[in-house]
Amino acid sequence: MLYHLYDMQHAAMRPMRFWAEAAQQTFQNPLVPLSYTKLGRTVAAGAELMERTTRRFAKPSFGLKETTVQGQTVAITERIVTATPFCNLLNFAKPEGTPRQPRVLLVAPMSGHHATLLRGTVEALIQDHDVFITDWIDARLVPGAKGRFDLDDYIETVAGLVRFLGERTHIVAVCQPAVPVMAAVSLMAAANEPVQARSMTLMGGPIDPMANPTTPVKLAVERPLKWFERSVITTVPVYYPGAFRRVYPGFIQLSGFMSMNLDRHIGEHIGLFRHLVRGDGDSAEQHRRFYDEYLSVMDLPAEFYLQTIETVFQKHALPNGTWVSRGRKIDPAAITKTAVMTVEGELDDISAPGQTIAAQRLCSSLPDSMRKTHFQKGVGHYGIFNGRRWRESILPEIRSFIQSHDGE
Repeated sequence: MLYHLYDMQHAAMRPMRFWAEAAQQTFQNPLVPLSYTKLGRTVAAGAELMERTTRRFAKPSFGLKETTVQGQTVAITERIVTATPFCNLLNFAKPEGTPRQPRVLLVAPMSGHHATLLRGTVEALIQDHDVFITDWIDARLVPGAKGRFDLDDYIETVAGLVRFLGERTHIVAVCQPAVPVMAAVSLMAAANEPVQARSMTLMGGPIDPMANPTTPVKLAVERPLKWFERSVITTVPVYYPGAFRRVYPGFIQLSGFMSMNLDRHIGEHIGLFRHLVRGDGDSAEQHRRFYDEYLSVMDLPAEFYLQTIETVFQKHALPNGTWVSRGRKIDPAAITKTAVMTVEGELDDISAPGQTIAAQRLCSSLPDSMRKTHFQKGVGHYGIFNGRRWRESILPEIRSFIQSHDGE
């Protein structure tokens, strides 16, 4: 009933949203004299805040049309190069004749937000790299006939994409996928596959969550798996394409994210109100862009979510050396051909410092020449892969690391 109650609440708020939209349009209309007064801007600002807090945000687009390569502006074409029921592989293709650039497989999190959360990551990477990204599909849109998708399927998907992209592929995993990406690379190394990633960059991921447990880690550890299955797993209603599929709904994940920094989010929305009243359109638009993305969420397959909770957080099977995926033991010590870089943020309250760098210890067979670590002061989880410090401090280190391992 959880999903039905959520949809009923959204429907019940529709008349209020209608009147809020009407008031907003009226008091922002240049033909209405009151729109030029502080009173008019206050009414319009309040109406916009009401409309935004009751709206369901659709999946945004990447919207990347061009970039700069060696000082020249080139067009970008977003295209799907291969697809599975739960994932599209997108490429931000450049025109023919563009100089060859290192091929990067950017593995986006399957943790409630869409891959477009990494728009800033992609926008910075595409200047010097041929970027492919995993665009995960909202589970409520995948028909039940397409089957299940669990953590083992995630690992197989990553491995399959590396094989598809071929040699000289570099993987960049942001947050949640750090663990299954390391698992996929480990299994491919243990099997001595002919195609293996040249490098693997793990950014703010829970490789060893117990190295420095954060609030989400403690929540996952303190409650039994049955609690999660009973409390946060629900069934997709019949009026969606994925009818009757069991999912961990995106709206529950979003409420968890919001509650972790509730004061900050309330302050940001109060700030939006003040910007609108003052007529500060640039600051208001910056707020809209961020929250249009942040508030757009997707559902996760229940089996993927539950297996992740159990394997990664409750058993912390990767650092303990006890992870077996479909009969194959996952041993990062098998990695000998893939260089490893770890990135952590000082203020990360999701994957705190210490969790990601544990990958360096687990990849015990690599020489120092195939390792790199980066600790970024003054940034939280989001700042690792977005914003000024990502562009100015973190990206140059990743670019240098990839380039140094891109040759024969």
